[in-house]
Amino acid sequence: MKAATLQALVVSISTLFWVAALEAQTPPEAMPPPTRPAQLPLSGRTAQPGSVTTVQVQGAYQGSVPSAAAPGAPMEISLDEALRRGLEYNLGTVGYRQTVRQAAAESAGARASLLPDISGGALAVDQQLNLAALGFSSIKAPPGAFQIPLIIGPFHYTDLRAGLTQSLVDLTRLKNYRASRENFKAVQLAAQDARDLVVLAVTGAYLQVIASAARVDSARAQVATAQATWQQALDRHNSGLAARIDVTRSQVELQTNRQRLTSVENDLAKQKIQFGRLVGLPPGQEFTLTDSLPYAPLADLALDQALVRAYANRADLKSAESQVRAAELAKQAAQAERLPTVTLTGDYGAIGTSPVSAHGTFNVTAAAHFTIFDSGRIHADIEQADAALRQRQVEYQDLRGRVDAEVRSAWLDLTSAASQVSVSQNNRVLAADTLQQSRDRFASGVADTVEVVQAQEAVAAAEQDYIAALYAHNLAKASLARAVGQADQSIKQFLGKP
Repeated sequence: MKAATLQALVVSISTLFWVAALEAQTPPEAMPPPTRPAQLPLSGRTAQPGSVTTVQVQGAYQGSVPSAAAPGAPMEISLDEALRRGLEYNLGTVGYRQTVRQAAAESAGARASLLPDISGGALAVDQQLNLAALGFSSIKAPPGAFQIPLIIGPFHYTDLRAGLTQSLVDLTRLKNYRASRENFKAVQLAAQDARDLVVLAVTGAYLQVIASAARVDSARAQVATAQATWQQALDRHNSGLAARIDVTRSQVELQTNRQRLTSVENDLAKQKIQFGRLVGLPPGQEFTLTDSLPYAPLADLALDQALVRAYANRADLKSAESQVRAAELAKQAAQAERLPTVTLTGDYGAIGTSPVSAHGTFNVTAAAHFTIFDSGRIHADIEQADAALRQRQVEYQDLRGRVDAEVRSAWLDLTSAASQVSVSQNNRVLAADTLQQSRDRFASGVADTVEVVQAQEAVAAAEQDYIAALYAHNLAKASLARAVGQADQSIKQFLGKP
């Protein structure tokens, strides 16, 4: 009886040694680290790929993705077509499409941390253990008792198992996800603001090409007038009715106008190259613009109405609001680190020496984690999030002031340009009438070419003033359209496009 009891004890000890050996070769699961809050950049200002002013396009807005590898037949481009191409091919909008995709992926990753993780696996093991290598060789059984085997196995088993991990209570993860959604919304609105900037850039370039083409037409007309005046002076000189200096003076004026024509033609060619780059035309593509955009006063809009529209529609202002909300949620996520978290883990599978003889086993564990001492880590996270929040708040207030300033500045430019157009129109009429009278007086022999040349210069100056004033007026409309938001719709409304 005693021998049987001793033998059973030895078997039990041997089994315990075996289990201990198995457990010794399987590392225990470590407690998962606490969730950290997602920290936002200190500045909430969207990193614009360049900028657009009323006179110059900078950064990525200067470039585009060419719509074709090689130029095709000459094209006719309306303002609507130019805007469509700009919004599709300009590098400003193309770059922001990828920024939106990245923000969407970050939000999806934050959401995934709230959802369960389910995984599965299949395990097949063939194993043999050496207990002597684990220090059990010194154990000796009594004479006649069951001898503890030092070599166990070989043995084998299979395990088919699926596991689940789910965070039940973790406010830090929840706030991180909500902050990521606000950040995604902010990036979407920033992309809309980039579209408004592209619309302003393309419209400004379109207006510049129109103005340059008008200067070319004006310069050609002045060359024709100077040519006629020179021929008139030459004929009168050959008839003995005018001095040689009148011919020379008119010839100098003709050469001067030809130089001006060359200069403005060069400017027009360069403006067309820049315009093609903005809207994604292939290099060397020939085109003409179909919209002339004549002068049309802006009616049915007061300054107060423009300000109300800007505060309601400006995408960058809405983006800044979302950035503030994202920063507030990021701070709440940092504060939530002090609260307990609860995690549920479990697995179910079938284990046995073969799949046929396997038996189901499962494990369900609920664990609560709370911080006792963190050496100031949570406080540091809160301070970092609070600094970002305060920066976002002051940047939002600054942006509201900038929106107000942009609307008022564009309104002042529009009012001033409208007055300049009115004055320059009258000057054109007066200068043309003066030139006609001067030529008539020269033909009648009561004046020389000094008066005619001066009148021609006055006509040239009046034409340039009118073209510049008309360009400034339309550009002020475009700037006001960008300032009040929804630029693609507002520009068509302000410029009188259907």
